[in-house]
Amino acid sequence: MEAVYTQGVWMAESLQQRTRSNEHFWLVVTHMGDPKAAFLLVFPFTYFISKRAGVAVLWVAAISEWLNLVFKWLLFGERPFWWIGESRLFVNKQPKVHQFSSTCETGPGSPSGHAMVTAAVWWVVVSSLGSFLYSRTRSIVLSSLPYLFYVVILVAVGISRVFILAHFPHQVIAGSLTGLFLGNVLSHRVPEGRPLLFFFSFSTGLLLSALILHVGLQQLGIDLSWSIYLAKKWCSRAEWIRLDTVPFSSLTRDCGALLGLGLAQYWKPGGWSLPWAPRALSLAISSMGLYHVNRLPLPVQPQGLFYCLFFVKFVLVPQIVMVFVPGLVHFFTHKKKKD
Repeated sequence: MEAVYTQGVWMAESLQQRTRSNEHFWLVVTHMGDPKAAFLLVFPFTYFISKRAGVAVLWVAAISEWLNLVFKWLLFGERPFWWIGESRLFVNKQPKVHQFSSTCETGPGSPSGHAMVTAAVWWVVVSSLGSFLYSRTRSIVLSSLPYLFYVVILVAVGISRVFILAHFPHQVIAGSLTGLFLGNVLSHRVPEGRPLLFFFSFSTGLLLSALILHVGLQQLGIDLSWSIYLAKKWCSRAEWIRLDTVPFSSLTRDCGALLGLGLAQYWKPGGWSLPWAPRALSLAISSMGLYHVNRLPLPVQPQGLFYCLFFVKFVLVPQIVMVFVPGLVHFFTHKKKKD
């Protein structure tokens, strides 16, 4: 793998030098490809267009990110920003690269979570849109446009991850292919109309199975905190190391979102039926609500409290999008029509 990693570093150097003027663009793309964006941006946008597609997005995002965590624990995988220093292969000729605030993620690098979750989630979106366009127009050309957009998204997210030294190219490719497969499989198994007990059991099962795997690997002598140590050692700035990039943060996010999805369907089975104008208003209000929920500062010590509050934060996400905001909009718009 040493030759693969080395070539990846030189590719990142070339990419940074040739596209330095597009630095802001790549940083925006990598933020849009963050798994968190699937929960906070793609899910509400999709839900208010198609309820089933929205539920599918949340379901696929949670399962694919959980699987990405498991793959990372099992496959390890270096990250460029720390491997450059750890490998000691560039003592005589240091690559001319620099880090960014999004570079210093603390989990292992393989496969890329950004690429994997983006590929899985956006497959749900573009396949639904493609099917809709074909059913309305019967045009293969028009219905294939969403898939072209899908390829552009994956390529852009992949390049952005290599550009900021978060991943090697082969990790991005592996994540994209795995996400494509998962999106295709999981989108046909959306848990609509399932009881709350299903979601509670599923969320608890994911949490416990990940913890058991973690403990089991530690019992085998595998220190799963190795990547956190290297990230702290080689990150350019200490403040770029954030607790919400630690693997357990993604685990609590996924379990919280799934439990929240079950609660939302329990409180309001089938969701609120709204015309297009109230849907657009609900989307705008939901987006503002999720923005402020995401920005809520959480105490980083003790870490157990941080993870609990992080879990609660993502339990609230489906409640805001599926129950609270559309219910409030329905109440006021219905009352106005009645008056």
